Amino acid sequence: MSTPNDETPLMGSTGNATTTPEVDTRRRSQRRPIPPAQATAAAATKAPAERKGGGKGKGKAAVEEEEAPEPQPLPAPMASLRPVQGLGCDAAVGSLVPSGSREFKLCSKHTEGKHPLYAISFNFIDARYYDIFATAGGNRVTTYRGLPDGNLAVLQAYIDADDAQSFYTVSWVSDLRSTPLLVAAGTNMVIRVINCATGKLFKSFIGHGGSINEIRTQPLNPSLFISASKDESVRLWNVHTGICILIFAGGGGHRHDVLSVDFHPSDVHRIASCGMDNTVKIWSMKEFSPYVKKSFTWTDLPSKFPTKVVQFPLMTCVVHSNYVDCTRWLGDFILSKSVENEIVLWEPKTKEQGHGEDSIDVLQKYPVPDCDIWCIKFSCDFHFNQLAIGNREGKIYVWDVQTCPPELITMLSSPQCKMTIRQTAVSFDGSTIVACSKDGSIYRWDEVEHEAAKN
Repeated sequence: MSTPNDETPLMGSTGNATTTPEVDTRRRSQRRPIPPAQATAAAATKAPAERKGGGKGKGKAAVEEEEAPEPQPLPAPMASLRPVQGLGCDAAVGSLVPSGSREFKLCSKHTEGKHPLYAISFNFIDARYYDIFATAGGNRVTTYRGLPDGNLAVLQAYIDADDAQSFYTVSWVSDLRSTPLLVAAGTNMVIRVINCATGKLFKSFIGHGGSINEIRTQPLNPSLFISASKDESVRLWNVHTGICILIFAGGGGHRHDVLSVDFHPSDVHRIASCGMDNTVKIWSMKEFSPYVKKSFTWTDLPSKFPTKVVQFPLMTCVVHSNYVDCTRWLGDFILSKSVENEIVLWEPKTKEQGHGEDSIDVLQKYPVPDCDIWCIKFSCDFHFNQLAIGNREGKIYVWDVQTCPPELITMLSSPQCKMTIRQTAVSFDGSTIVACSKDGSIYRWDEVEHEAAKN
């Protein structure tokens, strides 16, 4: 096992702990408003009961059985939309025969430890750090640089003071001074903000009441990020001021764990979330934009900020029949994945965009064999040209997402890689693909440059 020498412990008493309003997002009357209540630091000291299979597993069998709530009529804003049938145009399904338009080779493998790695992410926030990525797993967050010779160099490792912590997600953000920061979270419900310039813990955010499954950064304003949690809520944060601005939960919110969330790449007011209730929800925060602006100039305690609750999404979409564990915007379209061995590209059409009625149109499907377990997440390059996703056999499928019908660029495999690939990360220009696996290994694949391409 390779261990860096400059590991920096993240002590729970270090940095600034920010406590935010907590919302009880458990099931209740769907028409009843949910008022915010003051959260306490005790919410972060005890991890919630784990799901069977260590919290990440296969389909619905991976969670403990619970008594189903009595069905209740849905108010109009909560009506679930399903794909429109009979349009005379079936979804285009990609072929699993690789086109060979690009070729990649395995350059290096690095074993970080015995704990599973759940997250890996390149830095798209600052062009100076285009070759740096971060991983998260166990109670450790590690940063790496991809060297020109194909190897990986460990830059820093951060060890959380909570030995029972298991980080599920990591994302790059920056403050108003463009300082590179890492935001990571997992089972202990505390969001850690790490200053990569100093190697120290910058802040800790408290507010969620369950494991935090994913964090995503606003691409147009990287001081903002959103978090998706087991407590059935999504939260919008300002990393600069430590404020929880908005909570997406309540009457029209998710009815089970929220597994994934993403910002629209060009519409700063729109996000998408998905989870164990089999739905993808599209939310708008346009009405609350004054509060987003206010969060940058707030000088009082973060806990005194007037955090707002967004109870109803623009749309609730049922595209899959099982857990939806990854969703990403592709322009105005959405890519989403369940445990159905495929990624689906679909278009949400809302009245707000000028359509007569809200509807869903499934456009394309990207097959991914042996991808029938949840907590496998895909990624795209900065320009959204290609998508990479792993499976439980250690293979990686690379799709061109700008073609119709879908084109499988290549399938990456190696005798060294036989464990479940939990997440991939594609570099800025798509020339490097890194992946993290269930056994704590990191794999780096680089595009092969042919002589014809060089000339």
